[in-house]
Amino acid sequence: MNNPPPESRADAPDKGRLGKGARRRFAGLMMGSIGVVFGDIGTSPIYGFKTAISQAARGRVGDPEVFGVLSLTLWALIIVVTVKYVLLIMRAGNRGEGGILSLMALAQTAVGHRTRAILVLGICGAALFYGDAIITPAISVLSAVEGLKTAPALANAITPSVEITISLVVLIALFLAQSRGTGKVATWFGPICLVWFVAITAMGLAHIPEAPRILLSINPLYGLQFLGDHGIIGLFVLGSVSLTITGAEALYADMGHFGRRPIQSAWMFIVFPALAMNYLGQGASALHFLSTAASHAPGALDRDWFFEMAPVALRVPLVVLATMAGIIASQAVISGAYSLSSSAMQMGLLPRLEVRRTSDTQAGQIYLPTVNFALMLGVILLVGIFKNSDALADAYGLAVTGTMSVTTALATVVVRRMWRWSLLRTSVVVTPLLVVDLALFGANSLKLLSGGWVPLAIGGAMALLIYTWLRGSGIISEKARRERIPLSDFLTSLARRPRHQVPGTAIYMTSDAALTPGALLHNLKHNGVLHKVNVIVSVVTTDEPRVAPETRAQVKVLNPSFLRITLAFGFMETPDVPAAIARLHVPGFSLDPAATSYFLGRRTIVPTHDHGLRHLQDLLFIALSRNSADPSEVFAIPPGRVVEMGAQVAV
Repeated sequence: MNNPPPESRADAPDKGRLGKGARRRFAGLMMGSIGVVFGDIGTSPIYGFKTAISQAARGRVGDPEVFGVLSLTLWALIIVVTVKYVLLIMRAGNRGEGGILSLMALAQTAVGHRTRAILVLGICGAALFYGDAIITPAISVLSAVEGLKTAPALANAITPSVEITISLVVLIALFLAQSRGTGKVATWFGPICLVWFVAITAMGLAHIPEAPRILLSINPLYGLQFLGDHGIIGLFVLGSVSLTITGAEALYADMGHFGRRPIQSAWMFIVFPALAMNYLGQGASALHFLSTAASHAPGALDRDWFFEMAPVALRVPLVVLATMAGIIASQAVISGAYSLSSSAMQMGLLPRLEVRRTSDTQAGQIYLPTVNFALMLGVILLVGIFKNSDALADAYGLAVTGTMSVTTALATVVVRRMWRWSLLRTSVVVTPLLVVDLALFGANSLKLLSGGWVPLAIGGAMALLIYTWLRGSGIISEKARRERIPLSDFLTSLARRPRHQVPGTAIYMTSDAALTPGALLHNLKHNGVLHKVNVIVSVVTTDEPRVAPETRAQVKVLNPSFLRITLAFGFMETPDVPAAIARLHVPGFSLDPAATSYFLGRRTIVPTHDHGLRHLQDLLFIALSRNSADPSEVFAIPPGRVVEMGAQVAV
């Protein structure tokens, strides 16, 4: 098979061939994607060009530098966003879903088994995304608020401390509002961002006539010549150019919400033209400034080009619109962090955290208090430490380009093993994309000491949490396999020595259906009885985002009193065990929810006598376990029907 799998149902309405209703739905999906998917990359013109020109201003600044920066910017949008994400990566949908963990699961499926290398790549990509999720709100809102000082009437009043205060108020309010959900205001995201893209297009078109020759910057030779002539400064500028493609990962991550074709259409016909026109307008303004000021001195182009393109009377309204766009961009990445965390929990990469539904109709609208608090704390610290968007820009690039490099590496596995591309075809298509990703990542690594350490520190901390959780969970599972007896042996012993039975149904949750649940052994030991019906239930997470209800349960009758049920849920789903069991009909067994009790094992984990780093990891795992959500909440089990049986386990 040389092509990717057929499109999922998420893409079905994208066809636009079914008449007026289908076209209206397609337009609605396009509008929704403009508000959610493109908020991050849509606000990049505020700081992307400005930062790159500031880097170029470390040397002599003239027309070649402006043309070079614009050429690199345009071709970054063309190669990384359009060719890589829009035309290639978005074809790698996992049953219509996208995102780094979805791609990791797809790569595992393509290989045919779980491999450590793919797991490590997925963990690294997910860990770096959390760095992106913390930096994006900080830089988006801070850079927008900084535009106030371009208004002459406010120039003296807007000091750095005022900018920081306003930004923190906006950001803290944004995070505090998360628990209320975004359903009521999300309908405004698309129209607001559409107005934003119209505005930045108009700004660019208004200034291109000042220096029409800026259109020649589409020639890639300008960018290559700039890199060849400027040495280390060229690499710093290349790192800053990556700021113009921040948010490209969202095109793939949000594919499951809007479908592939609405996102592709929104990019090709609205977002990309708007970004290109605005960057060209900023470049034309820079050329006009050079020709009129005749200034080639270092630092002469350290200006806020985006806001200075607007007429003086419209700068404050533009700041308000930019702040709203920054809030929308922040909301998108915060929601992305919730979704990523939920998927990671389902895959067993993170402990189970409290998940709250903020909508009765939209399953994807969730709120994780722990994740929200961690993000808010991180954003506040970043704003307080870096104090301005220019300093934050040095921290941004590594998170973005690192995640992009991981995405390309995982996509290589998919196109080679699942799509059956030849080695030659894979090399010709994918290798140049990976080279560009690594070049951008390498250029940003030069900023390690000036801020690039931030996403690496955040990513490293998240990777340590994930590794610690996987290691601790593995130790617990191994201990359980050694200490608990096989379920078949247990049933054989019951056949020899029948126990007294009481009416009702007992459901025992277990992670390994082949072993006797600890709660069952404790119940039998302390109470000396069995229920008339005993159901062993295990929940497994598949490599697919969602599982069809008709294929969710596998049922096996073990004997007249024992039933084993395996429930499969996708990594994008929230397990609802009682609802899944209530749909089952097994002859001879009563699964009436009103007459059912759930027995859950509660482990108290204690550290062993290890010392050093391993002991610290044990303590971290214990802390994670103690702060995990209650299993009854995780599996949607009514608290009034839960019986917990405790045990102590050493790690």
